[in-house]
Amino acid sequence: MIFPYLESPPLAFAHRGGAAEGDENTAEAFARSVQFGYRYVETDVHATRDGVPVVLHDATLDRVTGAHRTPVASLSYAELADFRVAASSAIPRLDEVLDAWPQIKFNIDVKSDAAVQPTVEAVLRAGAGDRVLLASFSDSRLRRMRALTRGAVATSLAQREAARVWLASRVGLRLKLPPNIVAAQIPRSIARRRFIDYAHRLGLQVHVWTVDDPGEMAGLLDLGVDGIMTDRIEVLREVFIQRGLWKESQ
Repeated sequence: MIFPYLESPPLAFAHRGGAAEGDENTAEAFARSVQFGYRYVETDVHATRDGVPVVLHDATLDRVTGAHRTPVASLSYAELADFRVAASSAIPRLDEVLDAWPQIKFNIDVKSDAAVQPTVEAVLRAGAGDRVLLASFSDSRLRRMRALTRGAVATSLAQREAARVWLASRVGLRLKLPPNIVAAQIPRSIARRRFIDYAHRLGLQVHVWTVDDPGEMAGLLDLGVDGIMTDRIEVLREVFIQRGLWKESQ
């Protein structure tokens, strides 16, 4: 299957919209990354008590809002709307983000079981299936999302799936993967040429997170990775420009 989500690599991803500025996963962060020219934005989704998919990385509000021991899943969306990230930014709904930037491709990491169905419903309602990649560390969540989307939305490898691919790359086995898996999204600690070459033979792109150092970015590009996710969006953009990789369409 050919998924329009992917463009010719390498791809530059604004991780949480560019988390280095302190207002991660907010409308302000996404707007800033778009102004920098990014076409790919990585984000995260949890669900509120009443099933609203919201853009937030952590299961609690402690780190980003200072609200001590407040689980997202314990709040209704109306209650969540009172909290602010970095003292000023609202926590957006997923549908708001998809509607606000129809030209942007979103890499959505679904962070909880309760968020699976609300996320898929929001993506399908927005008609955003061709500009979204659904991701999760959880194999069971990704299986559910693939079933709910009937394989029509791009996904990445889950954690155990990635481990299988890593093992197969070491022993030379040929794996058969679901056709809507388009990418292995891995931490930089396991980004090695053997794994990258093997993933390419399976038809997968390899995206690496989270990389903020320009030397590491350059090294990964030399290894042949297909995408880099960064909190420091100005740094990654400069590395791409220096190598003639930055596309104005991004």
